[in-house]
Amino acid sequence: MWNDNRSLVLSKICVIVFMVLLITAAILAPNLIARLITISSNAREAGAGLFFATIYIGSIPAAALLLSMYMLLRRISIGDVFVKENVSSLRFISWCFFAGALIGTASAIYFIAWLPIGIAAAFMYLVVRVIKNIIAKAVSLQDDADYTI
Repeated sequence: MWNDNRSLVLSKICVIVFMVLLITAAILAPNLIARLITISSNAREAGAGLFFATIYIGSIPAAALLLSMYMLLRRISIGDVFVKENVSSLRFISWCFFAGALIGTASAIYFIAWLPIGIAAAFMYLVVRVIKNIIAKAVSLQDDADYTI
């Protein structure tokens, strides 16, 4: 039977899988970029340097996001749901998405295929901000209830 605990375990596994994929993409970036440049004239015109910059600079907020997400899931799995640390983590995660949106959108200047990634990151920024606001309100309500006699 599926339950909350199994869902949390699955979420943690997915975060770990994405961490491995991010590391793999960073390691394989030279080969992937070389292959892209051979098949795309637009990529060839932009040059490998811009692609390296996008991938490696973009890896920083992506790695920070995944680590923060894993810590958030770890706190939730031990029962710390409506706590200020989770609000802080969600705020940080949202800013990581914002950084990804800026990087993706700026990179679209030299290669338009980055634009959907920037737009998706901007959308996720908005979604996580809304969730952060909901959790922040819940934390506030729980704090009020804890101090009420």
